[in-house]
Amino acid sequence: MIHKLRKKLSYKYLSGDGLEIGALHEKLPVFPQAHVRYVDRMSVADLRAHYPELGDKALVEVDIIDDGETLATIPDASQDFLIANHMIEHCESPLGAMRHHFRVLKPGGIAYYAAPDKRFTFDKERALTPFWHLELDDALGAEGSRELHYREVAAVTEHLRGEEAAARVRKLMAMRYSIHFHVWDARSFREFIAQANDYLGGVFTVLEYKRNGMEMIAVLRKV
Repeated sequence: MIHKLRKKLSYKYLSGDGLEIGALHEKLPVFPQAHVRYVDRMSVADLRAHYPELGDKALVEVDIIDDGETLATIPDASQDFLIANHMIEHCESPLGAMRHHFRVLKPGGIAYYAAPDKRFTFDKERALTPFWHLELDDALGAEGSRELHYREVAAVTEHLRGEEAAARVRKLMAMRYSIHFHVWDARSFREFIAQANDYLGGVFTVLEYKRNGMEMIAVLRKV
């Protein structure tokens, strides 16, 4: 059922030329006349090695190898839409990522964001991410909190202790593994979207905010 609303909102708002970041094996369906280029930080071969848990799932061919948080290779105001479907929770600095996402959108361009509701995932025991933490990550850089997030995942999500937890953290650090660095529920994600807009200087308007089963979807238009 979650795919039904995803497709409805995609067909309603996404047209022209755009990007999807981190689609992996589950790209967002788009209207046939929309043209999507797929962005990821690794090639398909490297993604398979990095995420062995994806097994033999068919991964989307990567058109652009780039950091989805910075999109350094994408010119300003060049895209009609941007899709970050279950990507924002993987961002080490969501506010910095949104700044760059709206940088590459044309005026009137659409950002489609979806994030999991932590209550229905393996993150259910983790604390909600407060906005002040996101402000610090944006101001000081995510390096300062990266290890803390890995420790939290090892202890709270994976229930590891002692040397086993320490070894897990060292492995995640070495891999720069893309965990859910930040977590929200339906209410806090709505609040995050509003606070992010204020923080970034009112760069978008909210066209849709929907709860969709175990996820939340926000459709935003660049002003």
